[in-house]
Amino acid sequence: MPTKKKRGPAKKKNSAVRKPGAKHAARPARGADPARVRTILKKLDEAYPNATCELRHENAFQLLIATILSAQCTDAVVNTVTPVLFAKYPAPKDLAYADPSEIEQLIRPTGFFRNKTKSIIGASRKLVEEFGGEVPRTMEQLLTVPGAARKTANVVLGTAFGIASGVVVDTHVQRLSQRLDLTKNEDPKKIEQDLMKILPQDRWIRFSHQLIWHGRRVCVARKPRCIDCNLQRICYSKDKTV
Repeated sequence: MPTKKKRGPAKKKNSAVRKPGAKHAARPARGADPARVRTILKKLDEAYPNATCELRHENAFQLLIATILSAQCTDAVVNTVTPVLFAKYPAPKDLAYADPSEIEQLIRPTGFFRNKTKSIIGASRKLVEEFGGEVPRTMEQLLTVPGAARKTANVVLGTAFGIASGVVVDTHVQRLSQRLDLTKNEDPKKIEQDLMKILPQDRWIRFSHQLIWHGRRVCVARKPRCIDCNLQRICYSKDKTV
């Protein structure tokens, strides 16, 4: 009779092997160590104890409209436009059914003025028709307002109402959070989730304001002024200038 060949030990399947097309999850940010995060917060408090939103506004409605206008535009430019806009259209009912061509001329310096006109008229109409002319105070309701994505909703909830529903992630917060190695993600929504995990909730609002101020005044995009930065000793970004 022919002899049977002996089989070697069965090979274990590697459950860690990625399926074709699967993406690696972003590796954890090494800079998110709790002690280091506390130091960063302390340094930001020292540098910017009075940081707040730099969009000029007198109420939640004005802040909502100003934040929508600030998309791909500086706060300084928005602040030159809104005084005239709000003088003519001080409340949601005034802006809700305004002539779009008149609005376009008023907000033209902010860029993308046709789309922004649709958004701010649509937002005002939504407030009048569904929220009694008031800006809603929940993330879920604000996200139904035309032109109000998560960043805008977080700005309004945090600055106008003191409600910490999330962390504002604008271009400055995104860039500095990555530069400080608080996140490895590129998507603003994922960055926000990372920051919400490592920051105390009572710091979500203030942290955003402080990081935005820092990004505008010291940690600028093209050539950060690291020599003037009180965070430079605990920052190991590759583009440091010292």
